[in-house]
Parts: sequence; C-alpha cells; structure tokens
Amino acid sequence: MNIFHENSVYVTNIRFPVYAIDYDYHFTTKCLEEPLNPQYSGGIAKNPEINDGLNGWTSFGSSKIETRTSKQGNTFIVASHRTQPNHSFSQTIHVEKDTMYTISAWLQVSRGKADVVAMIRTPNGDIPTGWVIAKSGCWSMLKGGFNGNFSGPAELYFESKDISSVELWADSISIQPFTLLEWKAHQDQSTEKTRKSKVKLQVVDHQGQPISNATIMIKQTSSSFPIGNAMSSHILINTGYQDWYNPRFKLTVFENEMKWWETEPLPNKDDYHLADAMLQYVQNRTILLRGHNIVWENRDMLPQWAKDLPRPLFATAIERRFNSLVPRYRGKVIHWDVDNENMHFSYLESQTGENTVYYYKKAYDMDKGALLFLNEWGTIENPNDIVASPAKYLAKIEEFRTLGYNGTLGIGLQGHFDTPTIPYIRSALDILATANLPIWITELDVSSRPLQADYLRDILGELYTHPGVQGIMFWSPWQPQGCFKMCLTDNDFNNLPTGDVVDDFMRRINHQGLISSTNHDGYIETSLYHGDYEVIIKHSAIKHQSFAHKINVAKGKDSSTLIMKLSA
Repeated sequence: MNIFHENSVYVTNIRFPVYAIDYDYHFTTKCLEEPLNPQYSGGIAKNPEINDGLNGWTSFGSSKIETRTSKQGNTFIVASHRTQPNHSFSQTIHVEKDTMYTISAWLQVSRGKADVVAMIRTPNGDIPTGWVIAKSGCWSMLKGGFNGNFSGPAELYFESKDISSVELWADSISIQPFTLLEWKAHQDQSTEKTRKSKVKLQVVDHQGQPISNATIMIKQTSSSFPIGNAMSSHILINTGYQDWYNPRFKLTVFENEMKWWETEPLPNKDDYHLADAMLQYVQNRTILLRGHNIVWENRDMLPQWAKDLPRPLFATAIERRFNSLVPRYRGKVIHWDVDNENMHFSYLESQTGENTVYYYKKAYDMDKGALLFLNEWGTIENPNDIVASPAKYLAKIEEFRTLGYNGTLGIGLQGHFDTPTIPYIRSALDILATANLPIWITELDVSSRPLQADYLRDILGELYTHPGVQGIMFWSPWQPQGCFKMCLTDNDFNNLPTGDVVDDFMRRINHQGLISSTNHDGYIETSLYHGDYEVIIKHSAIKHQSFAHKINVAKGKDSSTLIMKLSA
C-alpha cells in the first residue's frame, strides 16, 4: 500500500512516480514546559508520544523505566537507577540499506543539565546520531540522523555520561526514513526555493507592443552563491596553477601565508612579503579574500618562539599580532577567522585569562567592515564530536552574546570529512540555522579513501541545497608534494576525479546558456539561479536583428515571479 501525505514532493524517475514526504527543517532551541508533537507523527517509532504505556519500549542496561504524567497531563518515559552512561530506554527498529534516517526527540533530565546523545546500535557498532544539552524543568529538542548502510534490526537508545542520580526523560520521539530518491527530491525542492527564482520576461518593441516568436538567449555571467578555493603561494610563479585556478574561482583564502608563524617567524620581526604578493595577485584578478587566521587556540599552531613565552610576554605578543595584521589588511578581506578552533582548544585563554570573546571584540573594533567568524571542525563531519556539536556551537554563540559581543558573527564549519553521514549534516545545519547567522563551509575536503570523489559529490549536494548555507570554500591549495587532504589536480594540473566533481558541480549550479522563444504576448517564463545574466534577443522585426540586456536575479521576500520588461 502506498501512503500519500498531504504535503508531498512529486518526483519522477525513468520508470515510475514517487511521492516524497516533505523534509521537516524545523528545529527550536527553546526549552519548553511541554514538548511539541513528534516530527512526522513519529515516523516508524512505535508509541512515540508514550500514550500507550511502555508499549514498544524496553530497558537498556540495568536502568528502571516507567511512564510519568506531567501536571498538564502529558505522559513521558523515564529511565532511573542508571549506573552506566547508556542505561536508558530503547526501541528496536528495522533499518533498510540505502535509506536516510532523520531522528528527533524531546529530552529532559531530573537535575542540572547534561549532554544527551541518541544512539543506534547496529551489528557493525553503535552510532551517535544527534546531541542535545538537556536541562531540568523544561524540554529540549534533539535532532540528528544516520545512514542506513545495512538491512536488519537496530536499537535506538539514549546516552549521557551524567549518571549520578540523574534520570533521563523523553517524549515525542521520531524516526523517519527516506529513500535516496526522496532525499534527492528534498534537495531539488530546496534549490528551487532558495537558490533560484521564477522569472517572467516580456520583449516589447519601441512602442511597448509585445514581440512574439523572438529568440531569447540567456547566459549567466556571475553567481550570487560564493564558491571558492584555498590557494598556496605557488600560484605566484606557476602558470599552470594560474591557468587552472583563475577561470574557476573568484573567492579564495591563503593556505598558510597569513598565519602567525608565517608573518612573524621571529619575535617582533614581521614578514608579509608572501601575503602581500598574494593579495596583489588576487586583487589584480578581482578575487575576494577571506582572512585566515588572526590567532589560533591550538598551541601547536603558534610560532615556535611563542609557545613557551611567559604569560605577560605572551599576552603582549598577541596584542602585537592583532595590531600588526588586522590594520594591514583592513578593507581588503571580507572575513576574518579570528580565534581559530576555540571550542576544541583554549591555550590562549589559559595563558592570558582572556575569554575568546575578548579577541572578537578587539577584531571588530579594528575592522568593522569584515564579517568575523568562529571556525570549527567536527560540527557537521563527525557525530562523535561532542566538543563542537551543533548544540555546543549554539551555546558558544549564546556565550558571546551574554558576554557583550554584539558585532558581526558568522558560523564557520571547516568540513574536513572522512566518510560523511549525510542525514547528520542536514540535521546539524537545521540546528545551526536557528542562530540566524551566516553559515559558511570554510575548508571543505574529503580525505583520500575509496569513493572520495563520490563522497565529495554527495556532500556538495547536501551543503549547497541547505537554505542555511551562504558560501562554500574548498580546502585544496596545490602543493607539489601533495595537498593537505584532497587535491583537485595532478602536478600537471589535469583534473583528478575530485576536480571533475567540482567542475561538474559548478556547471550544474549555473546556467550555461538557455534558448527559448517568446509566446504570442511576448513572454517567456523560466526559473533562474540567482546571479547576473546577459539576455540577447533576436527577431527580424528588431533593428540590427538583435539587442542585449543585463539583468540581475535575486531572492525576493516572497515566492512571487520576478517580472521584467525588455525593450527593443
């Protein structure tokens, strides 16, 4: 039996139509008195709202499980007498291979607050699917996902390392499967909604009368969605590198040349010759530049001479670094990665006593024209990374605001992938998008492994189509000895499979050339990616046979069709 939901996406493949349930991008950070209804009415979860006692739920480990009812009459499940982190409640589900699963639930703890993760036990091991910082006294939403890479039974359970007299409570639990075709339909739907606009063009003569059967050729000249790639200093002298790079990218970041150890290799001895030369190179070619980075919380990434400085001298060195770098490139970079990886590391804070917010306030005072970024790894790449989980990332942003930082702020997600978990990426972006801040993928690559190019293609499809993402940077600067994790070319600048994926991706999100004819009222209607276009119109009734217009297609405030009148 086919079950067709009221809100559905209609997609087709070669053989038969498919009705895909709409993906629910909703997430809330609010801690509520009562949980919201489960997404997808619970999906394949049995008894998702705990309205049928413990039906479908069993004890995981030695915990005691029971149901309780709130003063408002809401029933939920409780795990108590926990002696191990994974002692909770569980439900057995059937997983299908080549299926995407999204998970959501509402969690609460009996005391304080705790990091809680939803886990899936499979024959191949236990998989984390999503995190939440659960609190006592109110309900917090968890959202995550996992790949169905086998067919058979699996067990959903919850885990928290806070076990001493802490009970876990849960309600409105949902597990929703999507086929690969359905998942792709969500991406296509999001592309049409967030990356493109419907456009209606009318061709009229000099008297304002419509011209029918005019040939219209539409060519995109630039895209509104920024895509860039890191570069190394080899680009200054290697013409092969230049010839490959320049036609592809109008946005870049320097791999190392702006980092502290490069610009101040000896104390109080600045050396900006490479960074300045590369800046001149990109400016001459109208390539925009991200500033990476001002300081780095990882001690291993400091200049050698700064690693063991006494605390007062170290603080002075940091001040000098800011005063040397930021004014020099003020107005010349669009972004700054200010205090790199400050969720995973805290060496600067431990040595100076200054919270990372101090450095953002300082950078903002020095360069109000650039967007200042947090920049972390693991948030979308690794469901095991509790340090920089989406929930922890939002908590860091909240900390910034609480401590009085009101300047510009962007969410930087490095994106250093091994084997990606596509549903987890989407759920993580859903969570982060609630901050209403620009989200950029700042250092995208996939480590060398079988299916590296296929993984890159899948990741790009997910990132580009998510409505929260505003830009993508690849981290593939060419080095003759090999790239950091992912090269796009060989040393003769012939594309590797990963390079072909990038080229194909950039072709697919741009209109290379559309040709159509106007109807009897002089109109054509189409859907165009946001960006700048040249429109060439040809008709025998037009003087000189043809004329050209330049138009810009931008995302509007609503979904109405953009109507333009082009006069001959």
